[in-house]
Amino acid sequence: MPMRIALSAGLVEAAQRDPRVVLLTGDHGYALFDDFRRECPTQYFNAGIAEQNMIGVAAGLAKGGFRPIVYGLSAFVPMRVLEQIKLDVCYEQLPIVMLGDGAGFVYGKLGSSHQSTEDLAALRALPNLSILSPCDAAEMTACMRLAFEAEAPVYLRVGKSDAGAVHASPPNVRWGQLCSVVSGEGPVAWIATGSMVPAAVRCAEQWPGSSVWSAPSIKPLDEELIAAVCRTHEAVVVLEEHSTYGGLASAVAEIACELAPTPVCAVGVRDRFSKACGGYEYLRQEHGLDDPSILDRVAAFLRHHGVTPTEEFAPRRVAA
Repeated sequence: MPMRIALSAGLVEAAQRDPRVVLLTGDHGYALFDDFRRECPTQYFNAGIAEQNMIGVAAGLAKGGFRPIVYGLSAFVPMRVLEQIKLDVCYEQLPIVMLGDGAGFVYGKLGSSHQSTEDLAALRALPNLSILSPCDAAEMTACMRLAFEAEAPVYLRVGKSDAGAVHASPPNVRWGQLCSVVSGEGPVAWIATGSMVPAAVRCAEQWPGSSVWSAPSIKPLDEELIAAVCRTHEAVVVLEEHSTYGGLASAVAEIACELAPTPVCAVGVRDRFSKACGGYEYLRQEHGLDDPSILDRVAAFLRHHGVTPTEEFAPRRVAA
């Protein structure tokens, strides 16, 4: 099931279950909301191209007893409305769910204005805000249920790339927890979030014995669990379609530094804008997030830190 179908179904389910749920959109997502408008027409509001005002309206509705869901492209929600999220939502600790769609490079053909690779870094520093980042439809459904049950602000990051199903059955997604995708006790652990989880699974095959984890919960993040992963392996590789500054890799490195010193390889977007507009796969390659580039980056990192496989876990590199 595509993630957007799971997203649409989750929105309708939430609104039908609770009449206090209202959906606000900043003039986006028309096809996505076809089912919602048909099933729950009085709970749908198009706020127009006025995202800052939309957050203020959502805050007022929340204070009036409603449970607002705010939808926008992640370049706009949260990036265009960061001050309003900080003061109107987080400072007031209002139970508003913010959906940031198209995170990363999905809208790459529209240029840097629509490429969102800094949203996690911007939001991790805001008090009272939790962050979710599902990797497939199964995690999307579980994350939406968590978000709608929360009594505080939640940002749900939607990659929209639909890189394929990761989980064979619905995972038990809990706040702060990692989801085990591949078990292993070899030298390398892979932790990824969102669209990069399938890439982590593929790349980890070149390092047999690797463990692979999905991180649907970015904030909070279970520090003891991260520390346990670090202690079990010689190095941790973190993959995210986000800046290497301030995102999941930074969170993992902060925990490792304090509780279980372990080399952490941050595979993400380096400190630059895209050189050109282009399709999703092109931009992944330009920024070194395609499989061959990931493998080269990880191999160099592990060599630098003296991490070598044992005979039991010998790597096998295959041609791209």
